Amino acid sequence: MIVPVLFRNLIKAKRYNIDLICRRMASNESSKYLISNSIYKSFLTDLGLEEENLGVFDGKWFANGQVIDSISPSTNEPIARVRQGSLEDYNRIVESSQKAFQYWSNVPAPKRGDIVRQIGDELRKNLQSLGKLISMEMGKILPEGVGEVQEFFDICDYAVGLSRMYDGKVLPSERPGHVLMEQWNPLGIIGIITAFNFPCAVFGWNQAIALACGNVTLWKGAPTTPLTSIATTKIVERVLRRNSLPGGLSSLICGGSDIGSSIKQVKQNGGKIIYGGQIYKQRKGNFVQPTIVTQLKHDSSIVHQETFAPILYVFKCKTFEEAVQWNNEVDQGLSSSIFTNNPEYLFKWIVNVNIPTSGAEIGGAFGGEKHTGGGRESGSDAWKQYMRRSTCTINYSKELPLAQGIQFT
Repeated sequence: MIVPVLFRNLIKAKRYNIDLICRRMASNESSKYLISNSIYKSFLTDLGLEEENLGVFDGKWFANGQVIDSISPSTNEPIARVRQGSLEDYNRIVESSQKAFQYWSNVPAPKRGDIVRQIGDELRKNLQSLGKLISMEMGKILPEGVGEVQEFFDICDYAVGLSRMYDGKVLPSERPGHVLMEQWNPLGIIGIITAFNFPCAVFGWNQAIALACGNVTLWKGAPTTPLTSIATTKIVERVLRRNSLPGGLSSLICGGSDIGSSIKQVKQNGGKIIYGGQIYKQRKGNFVQPTIVTQLKHDSSIVHQETFAPILYVFKCKTFEEAVQWNNEVDQGLSSSIFTNNPEYLFKWIVNVNIPTSGAEIGGAFGGEKHTGGGRESGSDAWKQYMRRSTCTINYSKELPLAQGIQFT
């Protein structure tokens, strides 16, 4: 009689476990967020993300603003929730950043470079996971998402070498027994505001050099890609904690755009759409056809409007000089290309020749002009915009001569 009782109890226990597992599975499947989907959960949780995430960091994670859903534009499905920061949260992280700067600016540059090296190594470990998140949240193809992370740790490598190479000049003095030296000093808090189209790389090439130069960073990412901002900051956080460094070195605040109908404006301005111009309605997400437009005037307002969309405006010009003039009359100035076999035109053009405008290598200075911005980021001597220069005069003689031969007697 004992055996059947034990058997019945065992069956009940198994049924209970099965029921419990089924209820848990049903609970997980009932969540509307992709982070609960087994297809995506592994790499998202590896990045430290949860169903609801705090969007402010200064050494601690917190947030007191509104809660938003981060949406995958490829499917229009929510990935996870983010609680954004408030104005009070912003003021707090500014104070934390200021305190962190007082410490960090006095750390020797090569030691700062070693921390940047560790950030690069941590990014390498998370290359695929972070690349997948960028692809999911921003909507670009996976190789480009992974490429953004690659660019971040490439610039970390560059910044490590840079941390031993800040080259100020030694200048001759008109005063006997004197020497003039340029001294480079960090600026303080570097604010980094990034757009949705490069939610990781733009932050990376600014932060790596800023930290190596002795600055701290305060990051405001695009409101449509908050999870990428949070996941990237969590990767940096691991390095800071491992080295007992203040979180204010790499502060983050997520917070809350203006979309116009470019195709409609094209038709209103007399333009002709010779290809595309349609939305792919047969699939989920936000997919549109590449669009080619002709018969617009070169100075039409829609042509001069910066639009992040696959729209190509085509014009016929009479001369090379006219083409350059039309190209330069817009308010923006990030990049341009010319395709030519004529050597006469090669060196009249200052950006790209026989190569498209996409892609930039970290070794060269990168940045725009006019409304696109001023100054340079990334390679060459772009590090100078993250520092201020002062002249140090040293008197190693026993006299006190003044410049320009001035005497107060």
